Amino acid sequence: MTDLKTHLNRYLQSGRDAVLWKLEGLGEYDIRRPLTPTGTNLLGLVKHLASVETGYFGECFARPFPETLPWLDDDDAHADLWATPDESRDYLTDLYRRVWDHSDATIRELDLDAEGNVPWWPTERATVTLGQILTHMIAETHRHAGHADIVREGIDGAIGMRQGNDNLGRDDEQSWTEYFDLVEQNARKAAGR
Repeated sequence: MTDLKTHLNRYLQSGRDAVLWKLEGLGEYDIRRPLTPTGTNLLGLVKHLASVETGYFGECFARPFPETLPWLDDDDAHADLWATPDESRDYLTDLYRRVWDHSDATIRELDLDAEGNVPWWPTERATVTLGQILTHMIAETHRHAGHADIVREGIDGAIGMRQGNDNLGRDDEQSWTEYFDLVEQNARKAAGR
């Protein structure tokens, strides 16, 4: 039986992989363009997740990430949510992978009950365990993987949980059209339209 830490780390990694997979096959514009009124974009999600992982698995456990992320010192509170033209896809995806390595070393080397401190959380909640932070980052990563799912579907219709497993159960455009129409009809009926 796999130990809990290994099991949790596998869930974190599946979310990480899903986020990067959503970039595959897209050009520079599509991975960078804002696709919600709040500016959500695929490469920005990668940059954001790399940034928050350095804090949670690095700074919080006195194991700082060895590279400087200049946007974290930017006056723009949203600087980690979009990529500048000089921040290439390769740079940000490679950075994210280096962050994984650093985070995974923290996960491997510390016990789940190892204490850390999250200085940006309220004082009464700032003392945490590795288990809490691992759970937090699983939720954070999968939340943003869900954002990436929707954004990618809006770009080119590509769907799925991960390569080779769409986890959605329909495989042709006709069945999706019929399903969409069914949901729309029932929404109208429920609303009295």
